This record gives sequence, structure tokens and C-alpha cells, in this order.
Amino acid sequence: MGPGRLHALIDGVFAIALTLLVLDLPKPAHSAQLVRDLLRAWPSYVAYLVSFITIGILWIEHHGMMSAVRGINRRFLERTLAFLLFISIIPWPTALAADYANQSVSEARATAVLYAATMLMMGLTFAWGWRYPAFPAGARRALLGGLVYLIAIAVAFLSPTASFAIDAIVAVYFAASRSRVPGLIVRPAPADDSG
Repeated sequence: MGPGRLHALIDGVFAIALTLLVLDLPKPAHSAQLVRDLLRAWPSYVAYLVSFITIGILWIEHHGMMSAVRGINRRFLERTLAFLLFISIIPWPTALAADYANQSVSEARATAVLYAATMLMMGLTFAWGWRYPAFPAGARRALLGGLVYLIAIAVAFLSPTASFAIDAIVAVYFAASRSRVPGLIVRPAPADDSG
């Protein structure tokens, strides 16, 4: 089987995950204090932004991986489905994190652990997927990113806010850094000499 059908599935899962994120943004009730209500919902906007950046970077990185894959076998399909499982779950802990960030410490701690654990599993399955095309640089990058979430899980027991900050730092770091993985090299389009 060629990679075309798998590309379609991957793009569909990523698109749905990104769409589900925005559906969980708060919709304040009709009131005379809309600005106040929107400002109170700041954890939802931060959680949305961090998860959107994370999913977006993962889509870019996974696109690079897929550009290196010439044939698909069952093992690679299984690895990709495991990765997509955690991509599709991301909107759920994102919504919980937004809802419980300003609640009691125990509730915020539980959501911080759940969010970081989801990201950890996503990172581990992504690293596992990179091993298929035998790109150790991609596997190391994905594994490093995933394992940072272990720190976020540990920190959540001391400070849920600090744990969420680590999650955000990971997203910003990977958004700002460039992958050295083959297939992720963007070349400028050739100049048009027609006119």
C-alpha cells in the first residue's frame, strides 16, 4: 500500500483535533460584562494556544517523517495509529485543563498530570514511529520532547501552574527550533522567468 491513504487519514485526524480545540473555547453568557467574562476565561485561551501550537508542530514534523516513507506495512500503520490515538485525545485534557486550572489545587493537579501524561504518550508514540523509517535524529527529537513531559508530571504535584508552564515551554521550543530531519527541508520555489 502506498502512503496516500495514510496521508489522508493523518490529515483528517489532525484537522479534527484542531477543530475540537476551538469548539471548547468559552462562550460567555449574554451579560453586560462581556470583557470581564472573557478575561476570566484566560486559562481556556492559553490551553487552546499551547495545544494548537503543539498539534501544529506535530503535524509539520509528521509530514517530514511521511516524506521519507516510501512504502507502508502493517507495523508502520500500527505505530501511526498509536500516535494518532494521542493526537485525537489532546482536545479532552486541554478542555479539562482550561476548566480546572482555577479550581482547587487537587483538581488543578489532576488535570496538569492528565495533560502532561497525554503529551508524554503522544511523544513516545511519535518517537516510536520515527524508528520505522530509521531516522534516529527524528526519534531522538521526538523522544526528548516527550520525556520533558515526565518533568511536567512530577512538577504538577508541587505546582500545577508550573507544570502547565513546562507544557507551554515545550510547545514554544519546538515551534521556534528547526528540525534537522530529512524531509523537513523547505527549499524556495524556483524563480519565474516568464515575465
